[in-house]
Amino acid sequence: MLTLTPKFDLHRDVVADILRKEASVCRVNEYSGAVDTHILNIERDGGILFSWKGATGTTRIGKYDPNTKQNKLLYTFDKQVCVSSCSLNKEETLLAVSLAQNTRGAERLKPISKCLTLLIEIHPISNTKVLKAVDCRVKVQFLNSETDRRSVLESHLLLLTEDGYVDLYHVMLTRQEGYRVVMANAERLSKTAERIAEEFCWVQWDGHTQRLYYLTHHAAHTQDKFLMRCVQFYFNHNCETVLELPLELPANPFHTVKFVNLGFDHYHLERPEKELVRMEVFTNRIGSMCVCYSQPLKDKQELVYTMVFVHKDCSKTFRVSLGSDPSPQKATQLHPLFIPIGYYILVYLQGYFLHCINTRQQEMLCHSLFLSGPDADLDLQGQSADVSVLHAEEESCSSLLDLASGRIHTAELSPDYLLQMLRSDAPSRCPSSKTDPQRLAALHCLLVYMGNDPNLELKIIEWLCDNVNAFESFDQIQEFILASLYRISYEKSLGLDKVLPYSSVFDKKEIPACLSEVSGVSCTTELHNEAVFKGKARSPQGFWSELQCNTETTKYLDAAPKPRYRTSHIQADWDKLRTERRPSSHMNHMEENTKKILSMVDTWCLDKKLVPLFQEEDHQQRALIGLTVDKLREHLNRNLPRLGKKRIDSLVVSYVAKLLELVRHMLESVWLKCKLGPRVLCLTQQGSPAEWSVFHFMFRILEATRGLCLPLPPGYNTLLAVFAVRCLPHHTFLQYIDHGVLHLTETFVSRLMTDLDNSDANERLKFSILKRLPEPMEQRIYHMWDHPVSSASISRDYVRTLLEKHNKNKGFAFTGRDKPGFRPEFLPLTYLAKILSDIEEQALNPFEEQENVDARFVEETALKQTLILLGFEEK
Repeated sequence: MLTLTPKFDLHRDVVADILRKEASVCRVNEYSGAVDTHILNIERDGGILFSWKGATGTTRIGKYDPNTKQNKLLYTFDKQVCVSSCSLNKEETLLAVSLAQNTRGAERLKPISKCLTLLIEIHPISNTKVLKAVDCRVKVQFLNSETDRRSVLESHLLLLTEDGYVDLYHVMLTRQEGYRVVMANAERLSKTAERIAEEFCWVQWDGHTQRLYYLTHHAAHTQDKFLMRCVQFYFNHNCETVLELPLELPANPFHTVKFVNLGFDHYHLERPEKELVRMEVFTNRIGSMCVCYSQPLKDKQELVYTMVFVHKDCSKTFRVSLGSDPSPQKATQLHPLFIPIGYYILVYLQGYFLHCINTRQQEMLCHSLFLSGPDADLDLQGQSADVSVLHAEEESCSSLLDLASGRIHTAELSPDYLLQMLRSDAPSRCPSSKTDPQRLAALHCLLVYMGNDPNLELKIIEWLCDNVNAFESFDQIQEFILASLYRISYEKSLGLDKVLPYSSVFDKKEIPACLSEVSGVSCTTELHNEAVFKGKARSPQGFWSELQCNTETTKYLDAAPKPRYRTSHIQADWDKLRTERRPSSHMNHMEENTKKILSMVDTWCLDKKLVPLFQEEDHQQRALIGLTVDKLREHLNRNLPRLGKKRIDSLVVSYVAKLLELVRHMLESVWLKCKLGPRVLCLTQQGSPAEWSVFHFMFRILEATRGLCLPLPPGYNTLLAVFAVRCLPHHTFLQYIDHGVLHLTETFVSRLMTDLDNSDANERLKFSILKRLPEPMEQRIYHMWDHPVSSASISRDYVRTLLEKHNKNKGFAFTGRDKPGFRPEFLPLTYLAKILSDIEEQALNPFEEQENVDARFVEETALKQTLILLGFEEK
């Protein structure tokens, strides 16, 4: 599931270098080939701080630079000490350390504190200042702003204590003798301390975003109601509380203050069995925040973990049954690991399960991947209890630190593993059941999260071609289209998650049970998490304003009726538009929309002419393209007005153009896969098995798009009809037409008439097609077919046109040729009979009221009037 790439190895990158340097000064014998080395902290720039016991009874602190792959000695203590916390300022002039004091043995008789916190000048090494001497653990962490001004002579240090408070020290520096950097206010440091937080039981530092999260009791509620606050530090080192989030947790969730992402204390014995909660916060720069916490195993049978999606204004609680008899090896890990990768959060309990939670599309369980048993193994080298998740600046991956081995790996989702889940010939380590929810979740992860890779997209299209028939619970081609279209816009705004369609599942009248309930995991949802934004979170730009905007948008859309655009909802408008026969202002508007789309596609496809699309006028598809643009634009303007009309118009045009380009890309890929050439467009040859496969694939695309009422590129219907007439028997081909599966375009019919000879079978086919054409197209097609029947039809139309034109001045119009009682074979006689019939119907009968009528007189009068009207006699 994860691809683990080695990034750092303490023994390879540090210990080997230490041994090599000690050997150069003839001290290697004293080391006996081993160095007691510990990782202490990882700073924002990726630098790794470590300590080791020197050969002469000293303790040294160094830094490994991942960019230069070099180690640097920072400071040496003249005796062996226990470094429990360490941090280096950005300019590498100050080193802050917390030392765990030895209070056992003879030392216990001395009046010393358990923790000593020092601030040391190291550029060059000179003065040392004691900041704290207390009987509780103290964590140190320098702030690290993004400014590149290395000449700034100030540093800012956080001190976080186990007593539950955080102080911020402002250290002013001065330069002496041109190079020495020393503290200018060493004696007044304690007076510069600023209290940032207090009375907390849990605290987390995020160095990449310079944020501090801490958990405290909610003053207005009972003891199981907690309040999580976030303090944001800015580039000028000012700070303020920007978020307050109420949380419901068990009473006394931590037996002592819990520090997260604040270095590694090798002298403090963690007791996870005493912790009722493991909690972490993850953010994404687009404006999302997830608070994750788990509760311990209850009788080793069920694990409960909760995700608070601040940006979605909801929380979800998951329950996973672990079985009644877990093995002793599995029972060592009491809490799962939370691993953020992009907008996915992996919940991993070694030996039991792996839950890859989609924080963007969290409404349904089927869009998150759940694996259990052997399939959930991440191939971690050691026990996951020894693994720490490092918050990486690159959001597409995470870093995993195995403290026991001193190795750091980058962890990324594996596209190969997900592809194996889709394919029927997957290896045994992939889920044997191949359930639809797992396939759907894997497909969405590949298409949306990883879909920018053209090679990966090609592999997915090949899989679609090899698995053409729809799955039982979802249509994979519909999913491919909607998820790929969603990908082009999902990075622009989180609000689009609830407005744009990303799955065909929502278009189903009834969602299949296997998609609404995933085996092995259950979920309950609570809406409205009551997040309160404060301070500069209200500013018009930045992460906090984006998060607040996303939260408010979600609340608005949750209250709005049907906020998600469903393509199938335009079916009624489309049926109405197809009945319009005359051009109208509405039709002209649709055509303008279509022109925008096709002009954009033309600029994309200048060198892509392999498949003959976009090369003809297809009035039906052009109208549907224009209607889709109009309805999608209208929906976005109604539900996301804050995006602005200009931005929405650009988004809609790109969206629909991408749809047409996506269909072309699918056809081009399968075209190349089957090695088709220009000969496939020849109607006189029978289709090959490869062409039949392409026809089947095209038919499935047609079926999928019709189910969603989506347009196709102009020329698609023509190309599909060409494949159909080559691959299907004639009677089956005609049935496809009668059932509305195939749409006869004028381009296809004209080619059929000219390319096929007039053999008996072909004549029957041509006559059958002509009977199925609307009359205007039928008349145009007759001019392209060299056949006696077409010549007769052309002659009849020509004579009729002449007679109609000649007699317009005499007040008669030839209104029809099909009236019962007249045969149209001889047009002059038919015309005469028509005139007499019309006169007979229009003339008033003066003898209608009389009982005795002179029949002879009536006949002579009628004949006389007829001759006069025809111009053979004068009145």
